[in-house]
Formats: sequence, C-alpha cells, structure tokens
Amino acid sequence: MDWWSNSAIYQVYPRSFQDTNGDGEGDLVGVISRLTYLKSLGIDAIWLSPFYLSPNNDGGYDVQDPRAVDPRFGSMEDAVNLIKAAHKSDLRIIVDLVPNHFSTEHKWFKAALQSLPGSLERSRFHFYDGRGESGEIPPNNWCSIFGGPAWSRVKEVDGKPGQWYLHLFNSTQADLNWENTEVKEDFEKTLRFWLDKGVDGFRIDVAHGMFKESGLPDVRSSWIEKIFGKNNLTRMLSPEHKPFWDQEGVHDIYRSWRKILDSYDGDRMAVAEAWVSPASRIAKYVRSDELQNSFNFEMLTTLWKADQIREKINNSISALAEVGAPTSWVFNNHDVVRSVDRLDLGLTNHGDTTFSRHGDVNKLDIARGTLRAKSATLMALALPGGTYLYQGEELGLPEVRDIPEDRLTDPRWKMSNYKDRGRDGCRVPIPWKSASDGAFGFSSNENLTLQQAWLPPSSWWGKYSAESQESDPNSTLNVYRKALAIRKNEPGLGDGAMEWIDAPSQVVAFRRGEDFACYINFGSEIELPSNSEVLHSSAPLNGNHLPTDTAVWLRVSK
Repeated sequence: MDWWSNSAIYQVYPRSFQDTNGDGEGDLVGVISRLTYLKSLGIDAIWLSPFYLSPNNDGGYDVQDPRAVDPRFGSMEDAVNLIKAAHKSDLRIIVDLVPNHFSTEHKWFKAALQSLPGSLERSRFHFYDGRGESGEIPPNNWCSIFGGPAWSRVKEVDGKPGQWYLHLFNSTQADLNWENTEVKEDFEKTLRFWLDKGVDGFRIDVAHGMFKESGLPDVRSSWIEKIFGKNNLTRMLSPEHKPFWDQEGVHDIYRSWRKILDSYDGDRMAVAEAWVSPASRIAKYVRSDELQNSFNFEMLTTLWKADQIREKINNSISALAEVGAPTSWVFNNHDVVRSVDRLDLGLTNHGDTTFSRHGDVNKLDIARGTLRAKSATLMALALPGGTYLYQGEELGLPEVRDIPEDRLTDPRWKMSNYKDRGRDGCRVPIPWKSASDGAFGFSSNENLTLQQAWLPPSSWWGKYSAESQESDPNSTLNVYRKALAIRKNEPGLGDGAMEWIDAPSQVVAFRRGEDFACYINFGSEIELPSNSEVLHSSAPLNGNHLPTDTAVWLRVSK
C-alpha cells in the first residue's frame, strides 16, 4: 500500500514551531530539535509550510525564490539536514509548492516592471490594459480573496499610469500565466530541485488555480455580492462556476508533474489544496495519472451535527472511490479558526468580519469545544484514508483572540479595511513549557519576552503547554498519542472499507475491519454495546455509557 494513502501527516508552520537562535521566529533547526517529540506523537510524515525566500507579506506564500531558503529560517544546509534527520527518524517530509503566484519581489516581476507592455517579461504574468478612456478601470470585475479588487495598476518606465496585473490574493502576490511555457518549465525545475534534495512530496497550494478562463471574463454581475461580499474567503470558494478556479487546464499540469514524481524512487507524492465543490470535482485531481492525494475540506465547514457529518463522510468516500483514490480528513490548518472554537460555536469559515468568522467569544465554552475537537480527531483517525493534523491541535490549542491590533500580520486585516483580524489567531507560537520564559519555551532565548515573539502569545498560553500535558493520561496530547499508536497497529484502520452501524440519530457509528468500531455521540448519553471492549476514548466514559461530545473506539465481539 502507498505510504500516503493512510498516513497521519503533521503540518509544521516553521515560524511558530521552535526558535533556536533567539530571534523570536521559528527556524528549520528548531524543527530538527523537535523530531523526537514528533516521532513520539506517532505521526508518519511532516508537511512544512513555506520556508523559501520571501518578503513574508502573506506568511511565506508570497514566494520570492522557491529554490532558496529564507535566512529567517536558516540555510539550505539546514533544510537538507532536516530532510535527512526526518528520514533517519523514519518520518517523511512534504514541502509546500506555490504555483499560482510569485511575490512581486521575484526577479521575474521586477523585470516585468522594467519592460514594455506586450513584452516577454510581462507574458509570465497577467498584465492587461485597463478599461475606460485612459485605462483607469481594471480589466474585469474580479476581486481578491483578501478583499478589494484583484488588480493593481503599475507605473510604466516613463512614470505614467500603465497596465494592470492580476493578484487573486494579496497585491504583492502576482498571478502567474500558466499559458507561458517558461512558467511551466520553471516549476518543473523546482519540483526536481526539491526531489533531488530528498523530499517525499509536495503540498500544492491553490491547486485549483493557475489557469484562468480564456479572455478573463467578468464574474456574472448577479453573483458579485454573493461570491465576494466585502471580504469573504468562503464565498470566493463557493461551488458556483468562477472563471479563475478549477479550469480544465490545471489537469494537464498535474499529468506532467505526475510523470516527474513517478520517475523518482521512493513513492514520491503530491497532495492538492483544491477548494472545489462538489466532492466529484475533487476526484478529478486524484485520477490515476494526476496527483496522488487531495485534502478533503468538508470537515472545515461542517457543524457539529451527526446528520451533517454522516452525509459529508458518505459524499467524500463515494466521490473518491469512483477514481480509486483514498480520501483524507482535515479539521485544522494554518488558514482556519481552530477546531476547539469552531466546533463549539458552530463556525463554518463563513463571514466578512472578525465576529462573523471567529464567533462570539462570550459564548465560547472551551471545555465543550475541547471535548468536541478530541472526538473529531478520534473519528478522523478511524475513518478510511489518511489524516492531516496541524501543529498545536494535539495540545488542544484554542484560537488566540487577544493579539494586539498593531501586531497582526495577516494581509486580510488591512485588505478588509480592518474588519477581519484574519488567521493569526491559529498561528501563535507553540507553548512547549508552562513557564513564560522564552515565550513558553518557544525560544531558546529564555529572556525573550512574550511581546518579542513574532506573534505574541497570551499570558494564559502556558496552561496548554506540552510540558503540562506530559504526565496527564487524559490530556489532549496523550489522547492523540494513544490514538495514533493504536492506529498504527490496528489492521482495520487506515485506507480500506468501512461499514455504518445502526445507531440513534444523534450518534455516528461505523465499523472498520472485522471487529473495530467507532462511536461518536452528539446527543444524550448512550449505553455502549455489551459485547464490546473499550480500546480508547476521547474523554473518560461513565461506566458503560458514552457521554455527549465523546468518541470511543471499541473491540466488538460477535
């Protein structure tokens, strides 16, 4: 069986993982220093968010050079050492690839600004004349995901207002023109560069992007408010057809990339970040001659309701079964409100403002949210396929909501006209120690204050530390460790078939293998089957009864 079809893959956001040089930012050597922790957690692979040379206007996803390491994270030698050290620990490494856009600091874009309209340099991006008498109106009505127009106008070499360039994200992230052969060749070079360094795979950022509909037509006027609103990521990712997402041309790219991946030893892979709907559209990205895996984002927009979760599981498995691909399950990543908050407050990543996307903190019940988040993880680890975990979820970290406004870094904050605080709340540095020294152990510099960390942790952050959870068998950390250990040794788990179990409407229950069963209770306390043995639970049980917001793994005898 392919390793990636049933792996538990852990996302490391390097800037917030471990700082070893005392500058308040995490680094690659810091990841190496925590490999023992990651191995003890029980994961199979690490996905590294971007560590490439970047002005860092959008968390490193504004790449200036995809074949260079940003000095803030260390050196190329550090990157190679990390790959080797991970492999020595029997952990695989996946790195981010960002093919939809380059930073405006990339040498290509700088050359485009110094060149004339219609030049080879400008053909690598989407440069167009504006509309109106003097070109003062953008080429079409597309909007940026982060808010505002998706176009910025440049000054030409003579100093006069000139053409417009496309940026579906921040204005410092210029969309690449994938009709350009040079763009295709450059990314193939990048793939081979990192494969030669020993990486095991790639996470493809905005995998449904790259190609735009011919002629770049306007979004239909009746959809503009519905899709874009004022600043709404989920509306941008809504299932209606849009001329900038999910074009057929992307599949030709992935067919060519698959040939490169298959030409290397070691079962190299790529996973698509494809926010497309319905699930049948996702299946196209993982056909046998394209990418091997795709994130299943159904759970990032689900409510904590049994019927909704049951339906999304069915839809996801059915769609991918048609192309013979395994599914994957995701409850957290660096772009969404953490599941502790989201599952308690009923958030679905919709909204135009901080309040609408992050919910009402006065109604947040952290204890209940933590119960639900742990239950969700046990469910995900028991479902067919693989799982992607995000750093800190194994500690039960909630969203950080009290970052001072002058310390927010997400471009969404400014581009939403200061209405949406963005994604910084799930990116705060990991608390390794309970004491606040070195920003709760995040930094090797014990004198580093909380405010000197690149994102300041809250004063209460230490109670979630890995250190404080180490000896508590019921801690979130140890719930994860035990679950991952069982998963590795349970023959019925990972990729394969599942069977629903008849259960009350407020219970999701399914069987894996010959005698393994998972029950998740969304309602009143229920009695467990009398012919069962408890293997693991997300929280303490009440005798032979399963409390609300709790999941349990059972060995069921016939």
